[in-house]
Parts: sequence; C-alpha cells; structure tokens
Amino acid sequence: MQDIHHGGCLCGTIRFKARGELRELIFCHCSQCRKQTGLYYAATNVQDQDFKLKGAENVTWYRASDSASRGFCRQCGSALFWKADGSDYTSILAGAFDKPTVLKPGYHIFCEDQGDFYEIKDDLPKFAAGRV
Repeated sequence: MQDIHHGGCLCGTIRFKARGELRELIFCHCSQCRKQTGLYYAATNVQDQDFKLKGAENVTWYRASDSASRGFCRQCGSALFWKADGSDYTSILAGAFDKPTVLKPGYHIFCEDQGDFYEIKDDLPKFAAGRV
C-alpha cells in the first residue's frame, strides 16, 4: 500500500494529495525563495502522476524565471508549489502538508545567496548554488 500525504493552503481553497514516498527536504536560500516566503523554501517533490490537486483553478502560477514557475493560492496567498519547465514532478512546500508528515531534512542549496539575518547551523550538506 502506498503512502498518501494530504495538504493545502491556509484558507482550504486548494487541497492536494500526494501518493508514494516523498523526497527529502531541500532548503533553498536563493533570493526568490526568500522574497516569496520571508525566509527560505523547504520543499519536497512528488511525481506529477502521483499528485492530485483540488481547487486548481485557484492556483496562480507566477513565472519566477526563464525556467520555472511558483504556484500560490489566489485567495489567501499561501506559497505552495515550484515547478521547473518540462519536469515530470512538482515541488511542494513542506509547510503545506497536513500533520503528521514523514518529511526528513536533506540539504541546503544556494547558501551563497542566503539572507544576512540568519545562520544555517545544522550539519546538513550545504551547496553554494544548486546541487551539483
């Protein structure tokens, strides 16, 4: 039997279901992630074939770069998703999942770009830019 993980936005307009094992969390410290969330992204991935979305018409996709878009709730503003162009998976922010989660920390990326108002003090692997 596959694991099923549920989640959604703050106001409940958007709900999702992810089936199967979730990837370890990636903590992204790039300026785009910081500006969207106020700190940094903590996200996992789910294969699109294992991802069901209710309320998709309420997801606004913001074209954040030439290679990816960020999805958020148009009602409450919750940051929810990140999607690379042409990928077969969707990244989901850790905070969007209902408890209990099975999420485990993995590593940090774009540490060179982290904000100057916090320190990364854990022992997880750290990459200056994306993971090589």
